[in-house]
Amino acid sequence: MNKKFKLVFMGTPDFALPTLKRLHETEHTISLVVTQPDRPKGRGRKITAPPVKRVANELGYAILQPVSIKTDAFAHKLGKLKPDFLIVVSYGHIIPERILAVPRFGAINLHASLLPKFRGAAPIQWAIINREQETGVTTMFIDGGLDTGDILLYDKLEINPDDTSATLYERLAVMGANLMIKTLNALDLGSVTPRPQRRDIATYAPLLKSEDGHINWKMAADDLDAFIRGVTPWPGAFTYCGQKRLKIFKARPALLKFDEIPGTVIKGFSDELRVATGKGALSILEIQGASGKRLSIKDFMQGARIGPGTVLF
Repeated sequence: MNKKFKLVFMGTPDFALPTLKRLHETEHTISLVVTQPDRPKGRGRKITAPPVKRVANELGYAILQPVSIKTDAFAHKLGKLKPDFLIVVSYGHIIPERILAVPRFGAINLHASLLPKFRGAAPIQWAIINREQETGVTTMFIDGGLDTGDILLYDKLEINPDDTSATLYERLAVMGANLMIKTLNALDLGSVTPRPQRRDIATYAPLLKSEDGHINWKMAADDLDAFIRGVTPWPGAFTYCGQKRLKIFKARPALLKFDEIPGTVIKGFSDELRVATGKGALSILEIQGASGKRLSIKDFMQGARIGPGTVLF
């Protein structure tokens, strides 16, 4: 590498940490780390710093947590730093065009999909839910749209049959960090040419809300398995048994013949919970009931009264 770039890093959750740490190991200069404000978190609603703030503090960087990045004050602050690039990894807000105009060479975003597939806030979850065989990470120049900028580099990753959004999240975060370093090196050497995205094949991955984890038993068992893995840990897959909400963490399709309507518990051994779906059955492996504890289905069924014919909804 011939040139050291002056960078401003923008990121918030755990996904951004590998990239921040890898950049710290290079000769590039991070002049400022921008992250979201501290916010209440958990049952106790304790004010908690975002992961990027914690790590940036440990690494000794200057930190800014603006309530809004649309203000004159924020634009002025960035302008005084005269960065070569903004590096954006899961910051949490669309970057306004006046901010994109500040860096000398542009703003680079790391996105957790193979763009233009799965633009949007939840690409990892939707890749699993849609039963994709592979996904990956992409670096791109940010423009005024939602993940629509010109692509720089990408790297592919196979989705394993037992992947949840949590396990895939971790692998993609590390892969993305390495890709960001490759991207900066390639820009330094002039060996990468930005290319426009194909709009005709673009798909979207909208943000998941808490209610989006509600299981629809009319779906096929294979699709439900993917759905449960895709929404684990957030927003979490759930169903109702009477007035009780059950959270499903792990399941697998089961080859069974039955006549019951979708959502009906099928007769089996006392330590099993098998449910009819729109196509095939689903065997529940890990579950959380009213006790609030995540249990194996064997332990759960010891105290549960969910007999054959019970309808989950």
